[in-house]
Amino acid sequence: MTADAGLPDTMRDLPAWTPDPVELADLELVLAGVYRPLPGFLGSYDTAMVVAGGRLADGTPWPVPVTLTVPKELTGHERIVLQDPEGVPLAVLDVAEAWQDPVTQAWRLAGPLEALRAPPHGPFHALRRRPDELAPAEGPLLAVATREPLHRKQLGQLRQVAERLGAAVLVLPLLGGEHDESLVRALLGVRKELPDGARIVPVPLPARGDHDRDVLLRAHVAAAYGATHLLAEAELDGTAIPLVVPEPWAYDADVEVWRPVARIEPDHVQAELTAERLHELLDAGEPVPDWFTPPAVAAELVRARPPKHSRGITVFFTGLSGSGKSTVARGLSDALIERGGRTVTLLDGDVVRRMLSAGLTFSRADRDLNIRRIGFVAAEITRHGGTAICAPIAPYAATRAEVRRMVSAVGDFILVHVATPLEECERRDRKGLYAKARAGQIPEFTGISDPYEAPDDADLTLDTSRMAPDEAVGEVLALLVDGGWVRPD
Repeated sequence: MTADAGLPDTMRDLPAWTPDPVELADLELVLAGVYRPLPGFLGSYDTAMVVAGGRLADGTPWPVPVTLTVPKELTGHERIVLQDPEGVPLAVLDVAEAWQDPVTQAWRLAGPLEALRAPPHGPFHALRRRPDELAPAEGPLLAVATREPLHRKQLGQLRQVAERLGAAVLVLPLLGGEHDESLVRALLGVRKELPDGARIVPVPLPARGDHDRDVLLRAHVAAAYGATHLLAEAELDGTAIPLVVPEPWAYDADVEVWRPVARIEPDHVQAELTAERLHELLDAGEPVPDWFTPPAVAAELVRARPPKHSRGITVFFTGLSGSGKSTVARGLSDALIERGGRTVTLLDGDVVRRMLSAGLTFSRADRDLNIRRIGFVAAEITRHGGTAICAPIAPYAATRAEVRRMVSAVGDFILVHVATPLEECERRDRKGLYAKARAGQIPEFTGISDPYEAPDDADLTLDTSRMAPDEAVGEVLALLVDGGWVRPD
């Protein structure tokens, strides 16, 4: 793929690539100067030094690898255009190194970036600012970099620490989670409870899985926006209390300690709900207590996590051809429609092949693409509170996991493995497919000439050779009722 014709003549024939969401966020932060001193994506030596000791090769502290993964065929180019998922070119990478990760074996490119245009932001784009677009604070600036709403406890702590330091406040909602817009709305909803003049600036910074390095990266980002202090949380004696980090590198990597300059003692911490108890209240549709969080935040929590009985859900059946998954899926669809209370869409494998994936072959790449298409449609149905029932073969674990991630970002996902034995599936063989596969007339046929990767993460396993269709439907329905997604009769 080459870059679009809207680029300068010297760039029109360059290959183009769309980074993944984390890499796109890194790209934006490099170009905005938030990741200074990084000029672009890191090479093999810098990456190894960061992973091993949290420092670049020149000794500069840096907490996380900032890398770009590409297909091997792109590693032979000197320059490539990096674009967003809609094909908008954002930057040109001058390739300084092509290297293969020794652990994942993924191919990566390193080098400086040349900005082409600012990323087109969606909701709340008016709040997004580069560091150089903010007027510098006249005194101390206390930053809060958060992926969660601020409840009454955190708001009280923030006001107390800001007053103690005589600091202005900068709230940095960290985007890249499941409910970015809800997070920003929740923070705007408590703006009047923040210290006067507090700024709210969303920053694209997806979580990377390593808590300690994530906190260090937050500190660096806050410093890039002019913060002199960062309000973070640490676990001390089992009680969450905030630490104020005076500058990003007040963390001493050699001795693995933070050096706090302000602290709220545990006996001043207000009562709070555990995350587990909060989720229980939201799942059941019970009100979030006012003593815990302001009403504006509670409303956003409910919007982001509706009660289970009205939350979007995908029930994803997987199994061999002839396993009975389509029969059970249709039975479940009928049962839910008869009960009422939920909108139901059935995405059966054969119907999807005709209506959504016409023209695709049965190669592994096309079968994966077919499942991704089903997952995309199911996620959109789930996002809008509907019930998607899917019944493809979906033989590969990695693709099923990709669909689970897509759906789980907007609702709930239930995986049902219809584990009917291959011998029974062949005996049924109403379409004669197994016979053709055995005769070599159908290449790459799941269960015969191509593997079926049985799931180890199924929420329910059924064997239709040992139960009638109505019994199998009843088991799935019971799971949905017990889980709270469907109201009992």
